[in-house]
Amino acid sequence: MTVMKNWSISILLACAMFFGLQCYSTTSSLKFAQISDVHFYTGENNTTYKMIGHSKELLDDAIEQVNLIPNLSFVMFTGDQIDKPFEKELSAFLPHTENIKVPWYFTFGNHDTMFGGYLSPSLYIELVNKYNKNYTFEKTYYSFVPQKGYKAIVLDTIIRDRLTTNGRIGEEQMKWLDNEIANSKNDIILIFMHVPVIEPFNSPNHRLLDADEMQNVLNKYKNPIAIFQGHYHGAKITQKDNILYVSCPSMVTYPNAFRIITINNYRRKVVINIENKETRLKNIQKLAKLLLFTPTIYTGEEKDQNATITITK
Repeated sequence: MTVMKNWSISILLACAMFFGLQCYSTTSSLKFAQISDVHFYTGENNTTYKMIGHSKELLDDAIEQVNLIPNLSFVMFTGDQIDKPFEKELSAFLPHTENIKVPWYFTFGNHDTMFGGYLSPSLYIELVNKYNKNYTFEKTYYSFVPQKGYKAIVLDTIIRDRLTTNGRIGEEQMKWLDNEIANSKNDIILIFMHVPVIEPFNSPNHRLLDADEMQNVLNKYKNPIAIFQGHYHGAKITQKDNILYVSCPSMVTYPNAFRIITINNYRRKVVINIENKETRLKNIQKLAKLLLFTPTIYTGEEKDQNATITITK
């Protein structure tokens, strides 16, 4: 009886261990970089709060840091790659990206193409295609699968029929977004956009005008959804049930930082680690801080800079 009892206990323990492994073992992981609001500029002068005169050095430093990170899947630029919507600015920016060792993608920012600007979306995409063999998309919004179990959705939030810093997705793109998520119900959804759904701080002139409509779409789904945003130059991390909103700092505004995102996909949960990576060019960073009256608006709190977020499936 003692032998049978011990055998039974061993079987139960083995089953419990197996069940635990099934619940919590990693089935896949994904790591990528988010670089936002580079505001690349060929000139030498800074603005009132942007170190655009040092944008080249800041970009190169970010790329060098990114290249040192092992197992990185891709880099995503979330808008305002350039400060002025001119072909010469984009043509000067793109050669720097040839140093990135992993595939890179982008979403449009309001500084990239805008009403009255000289750089159209079609020409912008044409120029990118010359330097980026991984970018084969024809529309300003698109999706791709970085790895099995993940769907990356890149949105175009730029208003081009009038001069404004507000954003809009629009009915056609909203329907497309809805369909993309509907067809990926078993995937982790990663959404990249310039104008944020949820503001890191209040700025009515920079808001997404149809943010409520987008949230209505997102709330229909139970997938783990993570949204990576730019535009405000501020760090902010907000979780609402299965949806995570991550606003990224700018490369040219203090704290002159970007993000490294690591996602571990478990059977019953998804764990997302968000790491803030500041520039190593500390003299430029110090000058950038001096340009701001309230630097904490852009740095956010510590929990907005580095965080580990769990989304239960």
